[in-house]
Amino acid sequence: MKDKLINAIADLEEEKTLALVREKIKAGETPLDIVEQCRAGVEIVGRRYSEEKYYLSDLIMSEEIFRGVMNILEPHFPKNIGQNGVKIVMGTIEGDIHDLGKNIVINLLRSVGFNVYDLGVDVQPEDFINCLKETGASILGISVLITFSINSVKKVIRLIEDAGLRDKVTIVIGGYPVNEKIREYTGADYFETDPIKSVELFKKIASV
Repeated sequence: MKDKLINAIADLEEEKTLALVREKIKAGETPLDIVEQCRAGVEIVGRRYSEEKYYLSDLIMSEEIFRGVMNILEPHFPKNIGQNGVKIVMGTIEGDIHDLGKNIVINLLRSVGFNVYDLGVDVQPEDFINCLKETGASILGISVLITFSINSVKKVIRLIEDAGLRDKVTIVIGGYPVNEKIREYTGADYFETDPIKSVELFKKIASV
């Protein structure tokens, strides 16, 4: 049944995907396991796109299917919000309106007890700083999926330094184009592109 869900997303079968997700929830599978299967399906879509077997519209379709999956799963994530006391500010950088990956990570983080402040998409650099000051959050997560928005991430980190908060805030960036070179260029502390691994990274940061 695991392969069925992976293949349904890979083949862009929306109705079948959503039906399988509902079946899995009823059967007692965890949202985390289902997210991981769906992510594997979306990876196949990305591979087919890079091999020119799929078009950009197919890539967008896979994200919309995944969004539908998250709408089903959201009520089933464990409710441990704020239990560990660690505050995280998250948002998608200005010029970028992608939020699927960010929303997945936020749901996963909240399910394990993090108190996450979601600023949404197209977030101005100054808004990140203001939220960090207002909440006293010790971790900042910035999502960036559009390459030309990377300079705005660098600006956020510069503003954090100017505000005297750099030694108080750990900065994590994520998104498809992010790699070690981009992490170094922006000045972020960590990067991660996998939602499941992101949660483990945030746990590690919080335990330091």
